[in-house]
Amino acid sequence: MTIQISQWQILRRDKWLLSCLTWMPILLALSIWGVFSAGIARDLPIGVVDLEHSQLSRKMIYSLDASSTLSVDYHYTSTTEAKNAMIEGDIYAYAVIPPNFDQDILMHRQPQLSVFFNSQYILVAKLINSAVTQSQGYFDAQIETMANLAKGNTTTLAAVGQAVPISTQITALFNRNTNYAQFLVTAIVPAIWQIGIVVGTILILAAHFRLYGNGKHRFEFLGAHPLGRLCKILSQYVPVFMVQGALFLIWFYMILDWPMEGSYLVMLLAQLVTVIACIIMGTLFFFLSMDPARAMSFAGAFTAPSFAFMGITFPVSDMNALAHAWRSLLPITHYIEVQVDQANYGASAAQSIASLWPMVGYVIPLLITAMLFAKHRNTALLEDTSSSDSKQELI
Repeated sequence: MTIQISQWQILRRDKWLLSCLTWMPILLALSIWGVFSAGIARDLPIGVVDLEHSQLSRKMIYSLDASSTLSVDYHYTSTTEAKNAMIEGDIYAYAVIPPNFDQDILMHRQPQLSVFFNSQYILVAKLINSAVTQSQGYFDAQIETMANLAKGNTTTLAAVGQAVPISTQITALFNRNTNYAQFLVTAIVPAIWQIGIVVGTILILAAHFRLYGNGKHRFEFLGAHPLGRLCKILSQYVPVFMVQGALFLIWFYMILDWPMEGSYLVMLLAQLVTVIACIIMGTLFFFLSMDPARAMSFAGAFTAPSFAFMGITFPVSDMNALAHAWRSLLPITHYIEVQVDQANYGASAAQSIASLWPMVGYVIPLLITAMLFAKHRNTALLEDTSSSDSKQELI
């Protein structure tokens, strides 16, 4: 007869499992938020190579430095010096103002302002490109306005209208301040949460099989109804994972006060479905080999691309067939659609829940897991039977 050990006793014995279920996810989430807590990228250091040294070139430099995104911190005498500084990481970009800059402007020959930046930093490169374009447009408008005023017989307002005949107003929706913490943290933390659930499930199963027995006796603790007992054990951890999910929702939309336009109830329902799907995948990885180390490798390979395949930083429409297939296998990609729909768009419950229908497909890995479980248990029973027969023959 096997003595049943409570889940709390198991957690007390397995400190690593207890850590993965309690403080470690919180620490990881806070670390991610700490990295992006500034929210808005400002005063990115850039350099300037001024080959003209004139009043207009200095005005161009001032226009670049006036941008909230850029900060002209360095001045170089040659492009080679500026390039080396960018390679060493002192600056993110450098601008080259050509010789004869003033003369070309006065002669309407459109001098070329060359800006070089490291495109490996995708986000930084996008910000620099946008800021330089805005600064150059502002500088061009100033030059054209002064030229119109110099002709006489015109007002300042009319001169500005002639310089910029069409004004544009670009309004960013759903993230008005372009807060990168709001944009990235709300996706990275759920991705980490998914990894925690899958890995936590593997650790839970490993702890039970390690504490209750090994070898041919390792399935005895599940009793006469092993599959039902296994489901009962894992179901006790669903509230733990749900509390983790609810905590980051409270953190995002109540404590940090990021915009929330929809229903918390719909997101909690999506989280419940996601938790069940992640537990199924974690159980599948464990019973593929009955080896926790290999199961962890499977889990890492499966969940590592979660953030990349969410469609937050890279559009889903541009993903190839393989990326689409892998994305559909990840539970968190279906959940994040519900979170975005509810938090940003205030979509209806029916529209958001429709995003969860593909998760019905996790019935397939559930059936595979049940077959693998039965296979491993039958193998263990056969080993037990053959061992008993051998002992009787010896007697």
